Amino acid sequence: MQAQVMSGQQRWDWAGLGWLFLFFWYFSGVTHLLIQLTGTTGFASFRQAFLLSALWLIPVLLFPARARAIAGSIGVLLWACSLVGLGYFCIYGQQFSQSVIFIMFESNMAESSEYFAQYFAWWMVPVYLLYTLGAWLLWKRVRPLAFSRNQALLLSLALFVALLAYPLGKQVYKHGNWPVALEKFEARVEPAVPWQLVVGYRKYLEQLGDMQLLLDGNAKVAPLQQLQDAQAGQPSTLVLVIGESTNRQRMSLYGYPRATTPKLDKLREQLAVFDNVVTPRPYTIEALQQVLTFADEQNPDAYLTTPSIMNMMKQAGYKTYWITNQQTMTKRNTMLTTFSKQADEQVYLNNNLNQNARQYDGDVLKPFGKILADSAPRKFVIIHLLGTHMSYKYRYPAEYDQFTDRKGVPDWVTDDQLPTYNSYDNAVLYNDFVVSSLIEQFSASKPNGFLLYLADHGEAVFDSPKGNVLGRNEGKPTAPMYTIPFMLWTSEQWRSHSPADYQTELSRPYSSSNLIHTWADLAGLRAAELDPSKSLVSANFKERPLMIGDPYQPKSLIDFSLIKPKAPAPARPADLAQK
Repeated sequence: MQAQVMSGQQRWDWAGLGWLFLFFWYFSGVTHLLIQLTGTTGFASFRQAFLLSALWLIPVLLFPARARAIAGSIGVLLWACSLVGLGYFCIYGQQFSQSVIFIMFESNMAESSEYFAQYFAWWMVPVYLLYTLGAWLLWKRVRPLAFSRNQALLLSLALFVALLAYPLGKQVYKHGNWPVALEKFEARVEPAVPWQLVVGYRKYLEQLGDMQLLLDGNAKVAPLQQLQDAQAGQPSTLVLVIGESTNRQRMSLYGYPRATTPKLDKLREQLAVFDNVVTPRPYTIEALQQVLTFADEQNPDAYLTTPSIMNMMKQAGYKTYWITNQQTMTKRNTMLTTFSKQADEQVYLNNNLNQNARQYDGDVLKPFGKILADSAPRKFVIIHLLGTHMSYKYRYPAEYDQFTDRKGVPDWVTDDQLPTYNSYDNAVLYNDFVVSSLIEQFSASKPNGFLLYLADHGEAVFDSPKGNVLGRNEGKPTAPMYTIPFMLWTSEQWRSHSPADYQTELSRPYSSSNLIHTWADLAGLRAAELDPSKSLVSANFKERPLMIGDPYQPKSLIDFSLIKPKAPAPARPADLAQK
């Protein structure tokens, strides 16, 4: 050991330690550096990967004279594991997560082969070789560490406490629950190699088990009774587009003074735009449990025991598809994936580890085109967008960064709030492009069918001078959290045999919790369980109080009319900004 002694005391070998740390960090750092340079997501994952790389210093510090051999052995493991995350990012521009594991393991052989073929593109070979060369050059700089035994033990203990013992202990103390504490701790270590694979696989198994229980339950649900189809035997394609976190009050289609929906504005004459629809809950999972099933505020668990909209359409003879740009396998989104697995075919586009990651809804257009070209005579397609979900700046490409100043912004929005306010409007602007493109793409296929678009819930983004409200809070509800867009496009062929003028229905007060009844009515389906009085477009429609809140706490339910916003003032031409 190259010990250096001065005045009987050994110096700390910081240079040797620095090269060793750089070597270990390299295997997480290259991918995370690319993520930062491309602006894919925030800094949190980079920070955690940086810190966790220091964990590998401990075994080397315990045996400093064997630094090169130990570092080389650990390095081979980290190198092999890091190739997965690096390759995945280079191909898909996303951070590796348990969602990727889910797709690889749960797809059929043909889909998996296609996935792997793309994953292992030929140009990855020189990338991997260059990456490996960098690792080898760093390893060449690793040398035996000049630390005394006491120094090595002290530093090892400090690293162990700082990186493992303290964070885990803090979570246990904070939550008082070992499973929850472990979950929070895993989220801290997951961005680093090789924990992204270890934690990802464990989460995949856990979430797969939860999902399988739900799917087994759905398989036992009895079909609809006395199902009748007015369109039976006719080729048709029906499309349901589910948006995310989009408040209709921020859409020029609904009177917002900024031109945030210029393309839908141009299509307005082709659309039935319903302007009095609210969501029952301001959270995606909880809302869709009602929107996609017979569940409502009175029967919140009915999504477990009654047919879903996918079940209904399959029973009616439709081939069903689910395209999603939402995260695939997370603790929350596993419920969404359960819904998607009820369809015949699935397309999963968003496998980012972090929700706050740059992921654009335009990606849904290509698979939608493939489905439209499918030879199946009757198709039912659900497209689940990421919409205007926080963080808004990640929801649109640079060319949609149109709203950057105060033009059209309420006076109460502060300078600190302005960037967020503007980025939400930009996200709405890009959402306008996606939804209008889906309609145009669908129209170009000359279908016999219709497309319905609604958002799962709204979003509050400094919409009121009464409070600095951002996001959603069921305990403190505001109108923007619940007011959602709801619009219908029908093809010329569909209108020829199912003519309808919805002008008298456009302002009906309606909750999306009853969507399945409206959808069935539009599709020409009748069944014992379907209630025409709950259909927005039925002549038998019955107006009901629009109840919002947590149905598992009935006392928290309130009538939306108590927080209903006033009608917007007519927009002045001078107020229409930045088209």
